[in-house]
Amino acid sequence: MQIPRIMLAAPASGNGKTIAACGLMAGFQQMHKEVRACKCGPDYIDPMFHRTVLGVDSENLDLFFSEEAELEKNFCSHAKEADITIVEGVMGYYDGMTLGSVKGSAYEIAKALRIPVILVLPCKGMAASALAVLKGLVEYQKDSNIKGVLLNRISPALYLRMKEMVEQGLKEMGYKDISVLGYLPEDKVFQLESRHLGLITPEEIDGLMQQMKHAGEMVSKTVDMEKISEIAELAEALNPNLEDWREDGTQKQKVRIAVARDRAFCFYYKENLEYLKKLGCELTFFSPMEDRHLPEGCDGLLLGGGYPELYAKELEANQEIMTEIRKQILEGLPCLAECGGFQYLQENLEDADGKIRRMAGVISSSSRNQRRLVRFGYITVEGIEDGMYLKRGEQIRGHEFHHWDSSSNGDACRAVKPDGKRSWPCIHAKGSLFAGYPHLHYPSNPDFARRFVEACLIYRMRR
Repeated sequence: MQIPRIMLAAPASGNGKTIAACGLMAGFQQMHKEVRACKCGPDYIDPMFHRTVLGVDSENLDLFFSEEAELEKNFCSHAKEADITIVEGVMGYYDGMTLGSVKGSAYEIAKALRIPVILVLPCKGMAASALAVLKGLVEYQKDSNIKGVLLNRISPALYLRMKEMVEQGLKEMGYKDISVLGYLPEDKVFQLESRHLGLITPEEIDGLMQQMKHAGEMVSKTVDMEKISEIAELAEALNPNLEDWREDGTQKQKVRIAVARDRAFCFYYKENLEYLKKLGCELTFFSPMEDRHLPEGCDGLLLGGGYPELYAKELEANQEIMTEIRKQILEGLPCLAECGGFQYLQENLEDADGKIRRMAGVISSSSRNQRRLVRFGYITVEGIEDGMYLKRGEQIRGHEFHHWDSSSNGDACRAVKPDGKRSWPCIHAKGSLFAGYPHLHYPSNPDFARRFVEACLIYRMRR
């Protein structure tokens, strides 16, 4: 299967991968190309940015969550109709899950999917040192697959001289097939502020759409789009097993899952939702901020992550749906709640202004702003006791990233870091509720998702 594709990588975070990727996506869209996007790692904000601002279908590529064969199958299914797929790397190109390891890095994903890499090289305040950085990145791994360079934060006047110096230096080092493909100038159109709020309000979305339109127009003038297309089209063919995944027969009829999605609840892995659909679920979306009732006839509930702390006042004001959600969960409605969704189910929540807001009250605890990053990174969630979805000793993979923390994070499971050196209790698992800070990857434990769907079916039959 021939999938035209490139990856945008960089020496470190903050070097311009995101804006370079978005600028290229916008530029190819303006050339009437069908574009797909991917983000390396567990970050759900960048794919949401791609979908909401650029209108580009996007998903995560993650080798902690998925094995290589599954990653390749999912990638090909996602990208097979595209003229070009642009993959945004994560952190520095070789930075993995643990210090000194490339496991889970953008490099490992590029290697697994044979993706040609274009390095975004920041040049502000550098001259020959830029070539030294590039040399180190190309030679750190012999199969780096770096095929081109974009110079970032450089003036038009300096660009041609830098391009000549870099390409001449690469030739002298024996890398004649790596060329400088263009540059991103110092311009406010290539500056993205923190996207903590960037996808939330219509006004911000409109402004970002205009910014990306201008970024695409400028990239089309400063970057060799035809050469990038050529590199993408020369990517090695992939040969995934695309046989349709079939359910095992335990699911006799569809179940209806209510999924919270609005400005407060917006973090979902696309792969999770698609996996539930494969298991026979009909997903129906609702807003805990705006809607007064759950969707009619729902058999299960997903409360994803997001920013409930920013919209706690609006959530608190909608007591009608809070009361309904509390009543139905206590009566046995199967519910998976992650991070922000977990905070919503507690008794109260400190909002971004420090005010305490009343929440749904399903769980006897409260969440407060710790004013620091409490927990961050990959984890494996292991069952300590037999629950409805996760049995004792079973594991499901996930990720945590939050500045708020709860007075009671639960103790039905424990979260373990990939190196095995740190762990902590987590998850409230009582009856048909499974709630906690971890964002879970359902396909990493198919039994977890199947049991949830089976619980939804039983609930439907008893209703």
